[in-house]
Amino acid sequence: MYYVYILKDKQGGIYIGYTSDLKKRLQRHARGYTSYLKNRSPIKLIYYEAYLSQSDARNREKSLKNYGSVLSGLKRRIENSFI
Repeated sequence: MYYVYILKDKQGGIYIGYTSDLKKRLQRHARGYTSYLKNRSPIKLIYYEAYLSQSDARNREKSLKNYGSVLSGLKRRIENSFI
C-alpha cells in the first residue's frame, strides 16, 4: 500500500508527500529528518489517500504539487482541515 499525505506545519504551510509506510514517515517528519519541516514542528497530518500502485501514488503527489487547481479542488472538499 502507498500513501499520499498532506501535513500542516505550525506556520500554516503545507507539505505534500508519498510513502509506503505512513506511520514511519510521520515519525521521521516529527523527529526533524526532513529538512523542509525540521524547524516547522509541530506538524499535523490533515489528509491522506491510499493506493495499491506506487506509480498511482507518485502521480497523485505530482499532480497535487504541480497543478494548483488540483490542490484547490481538494482544499474545497476538506476546507475545515486547512484552517
